[in-house]
Amino acid sequence: MVAALAVPALATPNFDWAMVGDPGNAADANGYGAVSTSFLIMRYEFTNQQYAEFLNSVAATDTYSLFNPNMGNDARGGITRSGESGAYTYAVKTSMGQKPVNYVSWVDAARVANWLQNGATRSSSTETGAYTLNGLTSGNAVTANSGSKFRIPTENEWYKAAFYSPKYGGAGVKGYYRFATQSDSDPGNIIGHAANQANYYIAPPGGVGFSVTEVDTRDDTQNYLTDVGAFSGSGSFYGTFDQSGNLYQWNDLDGTAESTSSRGLRGGASGINLTAFDLSYSNRLAYPPESEGKFGFRLAGVCPARAYKANLTVRKMKCGSRH
Repeated sequence: MVAALAVPALATPNFDWAMVGDPGNAADANGYGAVSTSFLIMRYEFTNQQYAEFLNSVAATDTYSLFNPNMGNDARGGITRSGESGAYTYAVKTSMGQKPVNYVSWVDAARVANWLQNGATRSSSTETGAYTLNGLTSGNAVTANSGSKFRIPTENEWYKAAFYSPKYGGAGVKGYYRFATQSDSDPGNIIGHAANQANYYIAPPGGVGFSVTEVDTRDDTQNYLTDVGAFSGSGSFYGTFDQSGNLYQWNDLDGTAESTSSRGLRGGASGINLTAFDLSYSNRLAYPPESEGKFGFRLAGVCPARAYKANLTVRKMKCGSRH
């Protein structure tokens, strides 16, 4: 059910992958969600621990500004940097390792995909592979290269993994939930195992305020992110978590050259007074690829699993099935 895809290197991160099957599904009424092939998507958002390992592998000089100072200076950031250029090292803040990395641009996420595509070692290029970046740090995005094993999901892929179910109305009745918690009702926001919960603000008396503090007062020095998968009873049909709430996440829109002036964001966020609408399938944003707000990401991967070769391994699994 879970694909544990490992890449070699330092203390290289392992990733849990959810299988999104049911290829050829129809789009939702709003036109999103149709995907012609099965694919993999990260079960959880990319974490501070994983991103720090990426930085320690490729950013001793940090030519491409992969580290945003807000990661260290802001309470919601989870990574610090030490040393001088040429010998930078990166460490995860206390209790922040399993929280999603934020202050990441689309361009940063594309470089992570390249690093993984090229083997995730200190010598692995961040400039070619999944995306041909060649020094790009601002301006138009580029399209994913054909044959990429890792990439940023298209909007349709992200949307399907979050909201679609081939059993939406019972056996054989396909459809889309309003939220990525397999529910059409507004989620609660209590951390734990209960169904239909998400990390976002709900004003009392309907909710507890902020999920992390369970108070209604906002504190700019407080981190409001939860560990990935903390709402363990609130996954999507395909077994992804936190696609409603926690952080807005990058997507590749339709993945074509025509849309390169911006890239998409979906999922809503915590720590600000968003409503349930912001977490739902109705909400979508588009920003320039170099934007580095309180944004995170998860990557997609190719299917079937046998497409991974050499130093990339994945447990046997059936493409086209639920996971």
